[in-house]
Order: sequence, then structure tokens, then C-alpha cells
Amino acid sequence: MSNPWIAIGALALVGVLIPVGMMAASYLLRPSVPEQGKSATYESGEVPTGSSTKIQFNIQYYMVALLFVVFDIETVLIFPWTVVYRDVVANVGLAEALYPMLVFVGILVVGLAWAWRNGAVKWVRSPRASRQLDHKP
Repeated sequence: MSNPWIAIGALALVGVLIPVGMMAASYLLRPSVPEQGKSATYESGEVPTGSSTKIQFNIQYYMVALLFVVFDIETVLIFPWTVVYRDVVANVGLAEALYPMLVFVGILVVGLAWAWRNGAVKWVRSPRASRQLDHKP
């Protein structure tokens, strides 16, 4: 008779050893060429030029990424539910199987409506692109 915690412990150990091993291997195998550009803020290896090296990004990129993560997690949570749906309905009934998922999807729909109302999913056109569209015949 085996203890189920042994498998969990082994999985946790593998989950820690693989990333640590990869970081150790990359540390040992990478070339070391120190220079000024590598210590810069963006660590791209290039020395920043110009008067302003800070670039402001549109918050829209972050909002789209956040919405993607929310709906990606929704997919990850709904898929296993659909796999066991028939068995759960047979064991506990339709209401107990369906209502929690409807509440979950309803909360996500309310969140999407809020994001839509606040303009999170409306892509903002750059001023330059707007001017180019205005000048076309």
C-alpha cells in the first residue's frame, strides 16, 4: 500500500528541480561578456540613444492581455466541467450541476460588460493613423 503523498512530493520535487537545473545549466554554459549596454534599464544589449529613453506604452495592451488571461482561465475551468457534466448530472441532478457554472459564466459576462462599458475592449486608434484616414480621398 503506497502513500499518495509520495507521488505529490515527487511531483513537487521534479517541479522544483527542473527549473533550478535549467537555470544552473544556463548560468554555467552562457558566455560572460560584460559591457555598458547590458547594465542598461532594458537589458537589450543596446545603448539607449536620444533625449528620452523612456517609452510610454498604451494601457490598452495591458487591458487586452488581462482580458485574455481571464477568458483563458475561464476555458481552463469550463473544460473539465464539461468532461464530467454527464456523471455529475446523473449523481446530483441537473440544478446542482448546472447552476454553479451558470453563476461562474454570469460573473464573467458581467465583468466583460463592465470592461466593454469602460472601453477596455475598444481599440484606440493612434492620432497618426486617424490623420491618414482623414486625408484619403
